Amino acid sequence: MDPVPALREPLRQPLKSVLGPATAKVMAEHLGLHTVGDLLHHYPRRYEERGQLTHLADLPMDEHVTVVAQVADARLHTFASAKAPRGKGQRLEVTITDGSGRLQLVFFGNGVHKPHKDLLPGTRAMFAGKVSVFNRKLQLAHPAYELLRGDAEETVESWAGALIPLYPATAKLESWKIGKAIQTVLPTAQEAVDPLPDSLREGRGLVSLPEALLKIHRPHTRADIEDARARLKWDEAFVLQVALARRRHADTQLPAVPRRPGADGLLAAFDDRLPFTLTEGQRKVSREIFDDLATDHPMHRLLQGEVGSGKTLVALRAMLAVVDAGGQAAMLAPTEVLAQQHHRSVTEMMGELAEGGLLGGAEHGTKVVLLTGSMGAAARRQALLDLATGEAGIVIGTHALIEDKVRFHDLGLVVVDEQHRFGVEQRDALRGKGKQPPHLLVMTATPIPRTVAMTVFGDLETSVLDQLPAGRSPIASHVVPAADKPHFLARAWERVREEVEAGHQAYVVCPRIGDEDESAKKKGGPPEEGADKRPPLAVLDVAEQLAKGPLSGLTVEVLHGRMQPDDKDAVMRRFAAGDTDVLVATTVIEVGVNVPNATAMVIMDADRFGVSQLHQLRGRVGRGSAPGLCLLVTEMPEASPARQRLAAVAATLDGFELSRIDLEQRREGDVLGQAQSGARSSLRVLAVIEDEEIIAEARAEAAALVAADPALTGLPGLRTALDALLDEEREQYLEKG
Repeated sequence: MDPVPALREPLRQPLKSVLGPATAKVMAEHLGLHTVGDLLHHYPRRYEERGQLTHLADLPMDEHVTVVAQVADARLHTFASAKAPRGKGQRLEVTITDGSGRLQLVFFGNGVHKPHKDLLPGTRAMFAGKVSVFNRKLQLAHPAYELLRGDAEETVESWAGALIPLYPATAKLESWKIGKAIQTVLPTAQEAVDPLPDSLREGRGLVSLPEALLKIHRPHTRADIEDARARLKWDEAFVLQVALARRRHADTQLPAVPRRPGADGLLAAFDDRLPFTLTEGQRKVSREIFDDLATDHPMHRLLQGEVGSGKTLVALRAMLAVVDAGGQAAMLAPTEVLAQQHHRSVTEMMGELAEGGLLGGAEHGTKVVLLTGSMGAAARRQALLDLATGEAGIVIGTHALIEDKVRFHDLGLVVVDEQHRFGVEQRDALRGKGKQPPHLLVMTATPIPRTVAMTVFGDLETSVLDQLPAGRSPIASHVVPAADKPHFLARAWERVREEVEAGHQAYVVCPRIGDEDESAKKKGGPPEEGADKRPPLAVLDVAEQLAKGPLSGLTVEVLHGRMQPDDKDAVMRRFAAGDTDVLVATTVIEVGVNVPNATAMVIMDADRFGVSQLHQLRGRVGRGSAPGLCLLVTEMPEASPARQRLAAVAATLDGFELSRIDLEQRREGDVLGQAQSGARSSLRVLAVIEDEEIIAEARAEAAALVAADPALTGLPGLRTALDALLDEEREQYLEKG
């Protein structure tokens, strides 16, 4: 397959054969580095200039620093301590200077012998450790150090050139040890096979891969670093985009049955029943979907829309179009509660059109069946039969739909709700259910910035619903600082009462269920040890306190994931019917619960939820004509990052804006790592938000390249890089099992 296997070998060498087993073991276990290539792609986090390194005068507190300095003096003290009562305790104090300031180093106990021999006055060395203050003086306790022997200038030079790279390190392996290991393997970089096509590299003025690796690890100037980073960003963006473009290309090669709705069939009958007109956004997205459905290769489309933007309606119209054209449509939900909910809302929207073949059903109607793991045997048998005969045009279920036993008469469309809980291999399993691959529509309510959509969901085309349907009300959000201003919390419960008195309902959301394990709770010690020690608030405790206290006299019920499906369903039904005033729940209500009469939500310990999650939860209120209210309760102090996050959520209802904030706060690696593949193949130098242009350009270049040469025949280097990326992905999928 690869005409030049010899080229691949040097970078594939295991580190243990090059560096020695102990170092290699630490690198594998703590940094995930296994081969020479992995190590070469472990880039410096930042660089210190030698001049900068040594300013002892302005060292930051509590930070891990590396300094180059000279030993001014060293003194060994003995002292008495509990361990060494007879004055046998030893403490070595070393003062170092760099001309601009002085710093005290301390070593204790058995750790004093080696530094006492090494750190003689006049010795120059690099020291690394955490800066602390003792007796109002700066000090480094037990720093690691590296002596600069011989001609001091020359040594520092050979050690790192003018810029000293500081690597992401671990307590087990200091930055300079990683630096030394990299110096050992750096000559191998000459043999790195370049994945970028020459034309692309020259057209964009990018340096070659060997040169980029050399410059990022051993730069002489800041410009070297810039050149190297610009080049390595392109590698990451381009290889990933080629992988995605090939997946898209392979998908377009698959055959699919074109599905065009009839002029006066089920879809037309459904549209006539709608009590409102579609928004412009819904019409535009529907057109994109219908155009895809009419082609003879499978649609692969991601539908993003804010909570309540009407995604379910758009998806249902696509499902009806397919049923019209003689096929079947399946909708997959991540949980049973959601599947039941979708089933309920779909049958309500369709009315008698959902009763095909039943008495009183409409002539164009079809059967809509529910299929979940907890159904009774008889109901399940009937549902499976309706699918196999084609009696049921629409099935809604959990991943129970993917099981071997499920047979379809003619599966034409699969709608997946909340993609991030649904991997590529499950998509493939479902695909195998059709005579030919079915069309695929993925829905997500998590707003995804454009670049993340291009990287994580890069094998899907994207449609966005960004208008809220007419009649949806604005949601007012406020942070309730329970610790600073307890009376705000009291007022929050009054507001809930006011909403209920006005005929509305409210949610109270907590991070934990409660009743986990009594012994674990007792182990937690007394709660007085400060707010950070107390466990997150629990549904069962909060519900009890509210019912007895601030909300006494109202009907309060609980909902959480550990309840039996039937009980959950009953609770939801009572809440939807308006029999319950306040629902105290975990995040099970995050997706898909639709109760237009619920106008208020109080989120307890809101700082324990992520930005997107808070935004999702908030979308559950204000779904009717009355304005919504969301109160974010927290005990975090005002200056904390958690409070800033909550303030951001309270300040905007724009999910895309929030998803950017969310991304900037977490590292992109997390976003891609979870969604795409392992943390190692996730991004090293590419920043999803800042590098939007590079990603967009790489996507265009990749698409053009794959269209012209799907097998990448002329690009062995690119194929090698792809194999490495995909091997890693495959490993990740296997690990996820």
